[in-house]
Amino acid sequence: MTNEQNNTINEELEIENNEVELTEENTGETVVGEEESTEETAVNPAQEYLQEIQQLNAKLEEADNRYLRLQADFDNFRRRTRLDQEAGEKYRAQKLITDLLPALDNFERAMKMEADNEQTRTLLQGMDMVYRSMVEALKKEGVEPIEAVGKEFDPHLHQAVMQGEDANFGSNIVTDEFQKGYLLKDRVIRPSMVKVNQ
Repeated sequence: MTNEQNNTINEELEIENNEVELTEENTGETVVGEEESTEETAVNPAQEYLQEIQQLNAKLEEADNRYLRLQADFDNFRRRTRLDQEAGEKYRAQKLITDLLPALDNFERAMKMEADNEQTRTLLQGMDMVYRSMVEALKKEGVEPIEAVGKEFDPHLHQAVMQGEDANFGSNIVTDEFQKGYLLKDRVIRPSMVKVNQ
């Protein structure tokens, strides 16, 4: 072979090598670029999904908390309503009883009157029968008189209007009752007006 032929072959080989290197470089760049873009698209949707999941979880937790609060409020409302109904049923006659107490007081005062003749005694007997009927009807509704004389003064049950000194009673003991007090079941509807020993 001549030198010219050798040179031509060498030049052709160099050209082919350059083309191969260029192709590899181009292919490598393309592959690398595709990998980077694939990673970016793979990372971004994953992050977006995570953010969306976190937002949905936060909304779900908020909705759960709101539901629990509403349920607690409803339970409290239902309990209050039931207690109000029970109290209303238990003390339904309180207004009527409070209005009747002055009439009972008047009956008691009238029956303490001395009977001078038969007609007055008959009238007092009739009043006593009416009084007993009223007291019985009130008892059926749960009304009881408050015991006062001889008992220790209780500010929840008694209203002290006077103080005195009586050797027959101990200190802080009720010595006299001016007006009867009454309980309706477990509620004081009128305290007793009393005199308390010092």
